Amino acid sequence: MRDAYIRAMGWLHRACVALAGTCLVVITLIIPWGVFTRYVLNSASSWPEPMAVLLMIVLSFLSAVVCYREHLHIGVGLLPGFLAEPWKSLLGWVLEICMLATNLFMVVWGIKLVDVTWHQSIAEFPLVTAGMTYLPIPVGGALTVLFVIERLLTQDFFQQPEPDTVSQISTE
Repeated sequence: MRDAYIRAMGWLHRACVALAGTCLVVITLIIPWGVFTRYVLNSASSWPEPMAVLLMIVLSFLSAVVCYREHLHIGVGLLPGFLAEPWKSLLGWVLEICMLATNLFMVVWGIKLVDVTWHQSIAEFPLVTAGMTYLPIPVGGALTVLFVIERLLTQDFFQQPEPDTVSQISTE
């Protein structure tokens, strides 16, 4: 069961990467269109900028989920580096429980926010409601909860990021 869950999280991780990448590609295509219509055609399209903002929200929350799973999120490794077992594991459990609580907060209150704003329309996109634009909050929280559960199962608390995911450029 544990291995099946970890495999499912691998699939979910790849889906998040693909969707975030798709959002980024679409943003890069529609922004030049907005610039083209404004400065070349002298008739600005009203939809590219708000669409890019909506896609950036989705991109941000999905990228945060991906960075959490890949250990690329902001973390201070000094304290765990000085701790020996079992204190290092205990610190990992405490941090992951805090992460779980934070993301459950995002899920619960994000759903309430989506519910309250579900029927407010957006001027540029009449079929899209404000509640839909807030959906990445509870969805991102729920996805992170799933990855926190995976990390609790594997107890892989303070793994270093893969070398190919970190820039090799020196700042010295």
